[in-house]
Amino acid sequence: MKETILITGGTGFLGRNLALALKDNYRIILTGRNNKQNLYAKSVTGCEVAPMDIVNIESIRDTFSQYRPNIVIHAAATKFVDLAEKFPMECTDVNVLGSQNVARVASEREVEMVVGISTDKAAPPIRNLYGMTKSIMERVFCAMNDNSKTKFCAVRYGNVAWSTGSVLPIWAEMHQRNGIIGTTGPEMRRFFFSVNDAVELVINAIKHIELVQGKVLSRFMKAAQIEDILKVWIEEKGGKWEKIAGRPGERNDEFLIGDLELDYTTELEIGGIKHYLISFNKKVKQPVSFGLSSANTEKLTREEIVELILNSPNE
Repeated sequence: MKETILITGGTGFLGRNLALALKDNYRIILTGRNNKQNLYAKSVTGCEVAPMDIVNIESIRDTFSQYRPNIVIHAAATKFVDLAEKFPMECTDVNVLGSQNVARVASEREVEMVVGISTDKAAPPIRNLYGMTKSIMERVFCAMNDNSKTKFCAVRYGNVAWSTGSVLPIWAEMHQRNGIIGTTGPEMRRFFFSVNDAVELVINAIKHIELVQGKVLSRFMKAAQIEDILKVWIEEKGGKWEKIAGRPGERNDEFLIGDLELDYTTELEIGGIKHYLISFNKKVKQPVSFGLSSANTEKLTREEIVELILNSPNE
């Protein structure tokens, strides 16, 4: 009998792609609070879906009781930087209280493991409320690992290309409308990786849970300056771009490993790719020597940018 994986926020872009990658080996339950999106996810993935609101702990209890998951992937979040600044209560309710609720119920039911999806915005120095709430989620999960039979860990992402609300689908919509792409920060640099890479990071966390439990797993990623991606977009698709007003909470560079985390971070190789394992309160014997930021990492080549731009999952 297949083990059951329940994915919170599973009817979103990442959840659907996780489902497609995992459904051959696991029974997948996708959960979300938007029933229209739930039905869409079911039609795309062929997996079971269930309405669940992580802010309501009884909703989680009911769903866990019904489906008895062995593994939980916690992807549900309010994830837009500007919306988090404008609606801080909603962001805190979902990302902090919701994560606590998932952790509590997983511990109550002695779920085998929980993998939390985090972001480079959670790495120090934290610039916005969204990053702060995700940092709390990371620390709650890692601390819970020592207080529960459930194994907890988190994975820290950069920008997942073509995920909902990320720059590429926003640009595509602008470009289709009038051929003009508005950008808030052409000088900004961002980590980018594909949804396949994002899925693989979660799978590696599950496979290596004995190693990563109580810690945050990330991986080496390349970055690009926004203006460079825009230039390639225009060369490939036509149109033009223009600078528009900035959004609250943005910063020029992101960090996968912040300077304050160096003494607690070790480097390891999984599948031939460099990964990083962050242990918040335990210094490591062989720490990394410098933080990984979108300013000091390798830059995406033009060919890699073209591949990101042209490989829209909607096309």
